[in-house]
Amino acid sequence: MDRLTNTIRPYAWGSTTAIAGLLGVEPTGEPQAEMWLGAHPGAPSRTERGPLDEVIAEDPRRELGARAVDAFGPRLPFLLKILAAGAPLSVQVHPNREQAREGYEDEEQRGVPIDAPHRNYKDANHKPELICALTPFEGLCGFRPPAEAADLLAGLGVDSLKPYVDLLRARPEDAALREVLTAVLTADRDEMTATVTEAAAAAERLGGAYAPYADAARHFPGDPGVIAAMLLNHVRLNPGEALYLGAGVPHAYLNGMGVEIMANSDNVLRCGLTPKHVDVPELLRVVRFEATDPGVLRPEASADGEEVYDTPIDEFRLSRYVLPEGGATHDLTAETPQILLCTAGAVRAGDLDLTPGQSVFVPAGEKTEVSGTGTLFRATVVA
Repeated sequence: MDRLTNTIRPYAWGSTTAIAGLLGVEPTGEPQAEMWLGAHPGAPSRTERGPLDEVIAEDPRRELGARAVDAFGPRLPFLLKILAAGAPLSVQVHPNREQAREGYEDEEQRGVPIDAPHRNYKDANHKPELICALTPFEGLCGFRPPAEAADLLAGLGVDSLKPYVDLLRARPEDAALREVLTAVLTADRDEMTATVTEAAAAAERLGGAYAPYADAARHFPGDPGVIAAMLLNHVRLNPGEALYLGAGVPHAYLNGMGVEIMANSDNVLRCGLTPKHVDVPELLRVVRFEATDPGVLRPEASADGEEVYDTPIDEFRLSRYVLPEGGATHDLTAETPQILLCTAGAVRAGDLDLTPGQSVFVPAGEKTEVSGTGTLFRATVVA
């Protein structure tokens, strides 16, 4: 079992206080957006044996177990994060496996540098993800029914939004959502900036259901993504609740802190609320234009106290233990690799004591018992 030292990523949208507060240290004054736990080559966790990606590469079957290597290859197939949003993230969508493979191969054949700002596909993998709230958490997830989106836009009283309102009310669901998103993202930039500015002023004045979009506009004035965001379901999560985000589902995180887990991929197509590249044709190829229920997940408890967040993919499995004072010791020994993360209280994993924000990597098959009083998240795979 290896205690992990993890990298904190200072993205501009990060909270300046949340991760520091979890770790019990003084804030730096700079944004701290994500703490990465895992073996992603961009910021691998460090162990006493070396960077975790190098430790795994030396003996994948020893570290990951035969079942995981046979199913996913000689790399840890998931990335675990603590995410702390102090400002909205970009509205984005992730490809499925086939789309990712096709997009990656196309950009490779065209010689697009892997670090080019207009590159869409950094790898050939899909990127399903799950976010579990540690604090009250707000996000956007999936399209609203077109009629609801039309009512929301109409309520702003902005004349230049009327054509979108009419489309949403007149066209079938797929066509309505596709045509309006396309129109928003391809409109004359100056005209759209004026529309967003007027819509943001109305949203600020109206408040209530419009408050999240007024906030987004404050961070991204004139950005078409403000209108695109209004096509999506607004979701509030209580601590312990989660969202699963599959391929093709547009989404954005607005504020709050959570534990996030995803397949080990960097593939993102952006819709707005970002200064980064927006590839509209490729985005339209990937997005699923259908209204969806956000599907807030609550964990399902098993007999031994493990609370599992059920998802339809195998690259990751996230669960948690809420350990009461004087509670039982739990045997977490498994034939698959695990990362254990404490988010509250004081937990003992094997012979290591964990406080909030501390974590360990457990190689496949290693005897693992946990006890204490607090909350422990467990990340592994289904294999």
